[in-house]
Amino acid sequence: MDSNPALCTAIASRIATSFQKRITFAEYMDMVLYHPEQGYYASDAVKIGFRGSDFFTSVSLGTDFGELLAAQFLQMWEILGQPKPFHLVEMGAGQGILASHILNYLKLHHPDFFAALEYIIVEKSSTLKQEQQQRLQEFAVSWCNLPEIAPNSITGCFFSNELVDAFPVHQFTLEAGKLQEIYVTTTQNLTPQPPSLVGERSNIEFIEVVAELSTPQLAEYLELVGIDISQSAYDDGYRSEINLAALDWLGIVADCLQRGYVLTIDYGYPASRYYHPRRSQGTLQCYYHHRHHDNPYINIGRQDITAHVDFTALEVWGKRYGLNQVGWTQQGLFLMALGLGKRIAALSYQEQSISQLLNRRETLHQLISPEGLGNFGVLVQSKGLTETQSKRSLQGLTIPE
Repeated sequence: MDSNPALCTAIASRIATSFQKRITFAEYMDMVLYHPEQGYYASDAVKIGFRGSDFFTSVSLGTDFGELLAAQFLQMWEILGQPKPFHLVEMGAGQGILASHILNYLKLHHPDFFAALEYIIVEKSSTLKQEQQQRLQEFAVSWCNLPEIAPNSITGCFFSNELVDAFPVHQFTLEAGKLQEIYVTTTQNLTPQPPSLVGERSNIEFIEVVAELSTPQLAEYLELVGIDISQSAYDDGYRSEINLAALDWLGIVADCLQRGYVLTIDYGYPASRYYHPRRSQGTLQCYYHHRHHDNPYINIGRQDITAHVDFTALEVWGKRYGLNQVGWTQQGLFLMALGLGKRIAALSYQEQSISQLLNRRETLHQLISPEGLGNFGVLVQSKGLTETQSKRSLQGLTIPE
């Protein structure tokens, strides 16, 4: 298999120096994806293996997704009283394509809003940041890390598209009816070896071991979202994930937001579906060269790893930090309410060939397909709105015409 030997060395070294020579799966996933030099998001692999290339995303299907989002941001600006500046903070901007679609559309169609806009990108990957800067050089965009944003300094909207699913997750299982955590270790104690002999090129392999929970926060998380894992409906061997990083992230976002919205788009479920007894092996997925599978211990550093989002956790945790739930819907309904249906209806044979028309129609339908992107969740939360502002319905959350 195609693993990064240097990254395997780094992970094995971390394990060798860790308590009981093991690390949580969250630590493993964090290193695999976000190691500053060798991680997936720091490497050239992200350019050819990023989900926008391996598996089409809403952004890769043309400008419509970004333009409809821009229409929703415009309404948010109007509801807030057209503040200047209006901060639009994109968290995890990928290759910068969505930002370019949003900014180009607003510049052309809504110059007043465009003039009031301060577009900020929060990006952890230096590789992606460089690509974003190249693509967006004509716009006044700024970059920062989330902790660099001052508390209560943002008036506008924090938004993300397929970000939270890539946060490192803890994995747990049930053994004899008891909640246990899944750790990562190696088949042998690490001894100094040249990089060419590490990982899958040597007898060192990463394997899982089960032990006590690394933190009581894992059990508290399940209580938070109303899941009683001790019920008889859950069989021994039941396995799933817990995304503590998502809670930390949302807490920081809420602290930074003085007035406005948080918009989260991702694939996921409410907790009752996420932790259903029949979903007994969790949601973890790996993406490698146009294929997906469930083995995170191969192609190390060369493949993406994701887990679905628990939207109930974001809703409940957000309330603790002053975020009010504005609404939750599916992407298909959200985009239809913002005018995608009208775009489909307006397609004309006069303006393009039949083949172009059919391709365009197919592209737009993929954005709302209930078997794919249309089934993504859209969560909107708010903070600091007046009573009158809170009563204004967001267009994307209304019933589509």
